[in-house]
Amino acid sequence: MKKVKKGNWGYIKYQKKRTFLITFVMFLIPLTIYVTGYIQTKTRLNLFTFVAILGCLPACKSLVSLIMIMMQKPLSAENYEAARKANGDLVAGYELVFTAYEHTTPVNTLVVCGDQVVCYTPDEKTDEAYLEKHISKILTVNGYPSAQVRVMKDFRKYQQRAADICSRQEHYREGIEFTPDERYPDLSREELIYHTLLAISL
Repeated sequence: MKKVKKGNWGYIKYQKKRTFLITFVMFLIPLTIYVTGYIQTKTRLNLFTFVAILGCLPACKSLVSLIMIMMQKPLSAENYEAARKANGDLVAGYELVFTAYEHTTPVNTLVVCGDQVVCYTPDEKTDEAYLEKHISKILTVNGYPSAQVRVMKDFRKYQQRAADICSRQEHYREGIEFTPDERYPDLSREELIYHTLLAISL
C-alpha cells in the first residue's frame, strides 16, 4: 500500500485502508492474548484476560478514528483535475478534514496565496462563517493575523476565485513581509500557513 501524505489527492482512500488495518491488528492482539490465556488456564479469571482488556483501550481509540475517516468521501478524479487546473502553481491542498469542537468539516481543496486562504467544502450543512472564523483564529494564534479566509460551497465559484488569484498572485503578495521560521527554514510563508492548516486536519 503506497503511502499518500496528508493534503494530497487519494489521502482519504489511503487513510481508510491504513486505519482499518491498524484497528484490525489492535483488536486481534488482545483477542489472541485472551484466547491464549484461556487455553492455558481453562478459565477467564487469569492475568491474560486483564492484559487483553487493557489492550482493548487503544484498539477502541483506533476504532473511533476509523469511524471518523470512514464517514469522509474522497474527491473524485474529475473534480481533482478541475481543482488542480484552477489552483495552478499556488500552494494547494486536497481531501482535508478540518476538526473543530462542534464537528468536523471536509474541505476537498484549498489554496493559499499571500494573505488569501480559499477553501471549498462539499458539505451543504457547513456554516461557512463559523469555519472561516475557526480557521482565522488558528492562523492568528500561529502568527498570521492578517490572513483572509474564505469558505465556499459552490465548486464553480471556487474554481473562478482560485483561477483569479493564480493569475494575479503577485498582486496578492505585494507588501507582505516575511521572516523565515527557524524550525522550517526551507518553507515559504504560504507553505507555513498551509503547514498550520494541515495540523488541524484529520
